[in-house]
Amino acid sequence: MRVFFVNKSTLLIICTIVALSSIAASVIWMPNASVAVDSGSIQDSYIKWIEFNATSDAMTHALEYDIKSQEQDVKLRWIELLAYIAAKYGGNFGGYKKSDMDTVVEALREGKTIEELTADMKYYNFYLEGYTAVLGGMVGDYEIETEQDGQKSVVHKYGLKAYSPIARGYSFSHYDDFGNSRSYGFKRHHLGNDLMGSVGTPIIAVESGVVEALGWNQYGGWRVGIRSMDGYRYYYYAHLRKDRPFHNSLYIGKTVTAGDVIGYLGMSGYSTKENTNNINIPHLHFGIQIIFDESQKDGNNEIWIDAYNIVEFLQRNKSYVVKGDGDFDRVHKMNDPAVYE
Repeated sequence: MRVFFVNKSTLLIICTIVALSSIAASVIWMPNASVAVDSGSIQDSYIKWIEFNATSDAMTHALEYDIKSQEQDVKLRWIELLAYIAAKYGGNFGGYKKSDMDTVVEALREGKTIEELTADMKYYNFYLEGYTAVLGGMVGDYEIETEQDGQKSVVHKYGLKAYSPIARGYSFSHYDDFGNSRSYGFKRHHLGNDLMGSVGTPIIAVESGVVEALGWNQYGGWRVGIRSMDGYRYYYYAHLRKDRPFHNSLYIGKTVTAGDVIGYLGMSGYSTKENTNNINIPHLHFGIQIIFDESQKDGNNEIWIDAYNIVEFLQRNKSYVVKGDGDFDRVHKMNDPAVYE
C-alpha cells in the first residue's frame, strides 16, 4: 500500500474539526494523506471511492507510447501517463487532447522523471494508485500461440493482454448506460455496460483471474464473477444463456486465462425462479468492481466504475474461438505470467 503524510498543523486542524462536529461516521478518504478520520482516531487508509473517466482514445495513445518505448532507452508506463492527464484535469477527460500526452512524453524523453513532472500535482499519487487498480493487469509480457502455414508456434509479446468480452467475429452494440435507472426489485442505478448481441454469442474472460461466483442471481440471471490475480478487479458477466449458460469447464475456484470462453450471451434474470428468461433484449451485462479492501467487496461500500470506454478500448484485442464438442474454445492458447506469479 502506498503511504502519504500530512504535517502536524494539518493533522491538528483535522482532529479539531472532528471533535467540534462530533463526527462518528464512516472513514473519510483524503487523497495524498495517510490518515483517515473515524471518531477522532487516526488509522491507515485505503481509497474509498474513485471514478474512471479515461477515454478509449487516451488509453490507446498511452498504450502505444508504452509499447514503442520498450525498445527505447526511456521506458514509458501507460498508467503513469493516464494518471498525469487525470491529475492535470481533475479526472475529467472531456477536454483531453493527444498533445497533452505528447508534451509529457517529450519531457520524459528529454530526461525529466515522472516524479519531477508531477511534484506540484496534488492528486497525482491518488490517480496513479486508483488507475493502477483499474488497469493494472491489462498490459505486460505474455506468450501466445500463432499460426503460419498451418504450423503453430509460441511467441513472446509485450502489450495488451486483456480481451474484449465478446469473441472475435460476433457483433454487438452498446452505449454509455452507466448510472441509468433500473427498477426491478428496487429502484437503483445501472452499474455496468450492456452489450446487445445474439443469444449464444461466446463471452470471453477479459483478464486472467479466479472464478468467485457462478450460478443464478435473480437480478443478473445466470452470471459469472471473476477476480483478477492481483485482487483489485472483479469482473461481472450477467444475463447469460438459458439452459447452457457457462462453459462446461467452469467452476468456483477455477483459474481462467484472459481470452478463455467462459459462457454465452443470453437474456436470463429478473426472476426469483431459476433459469428464467425475463430480460426483453438479449445482452451481456458487463461490470467492473474495484476493490482496495475486502470490506468493499459486498455491501454499501462497493465501487463500480463506468466500463464503456474500457470495452471500446478492448476492441483491439479479440479472442478467436471455434466450436468443439458442445462448447466454444479459444484457438490460440496464451500463457499469462500473472497466473503463475
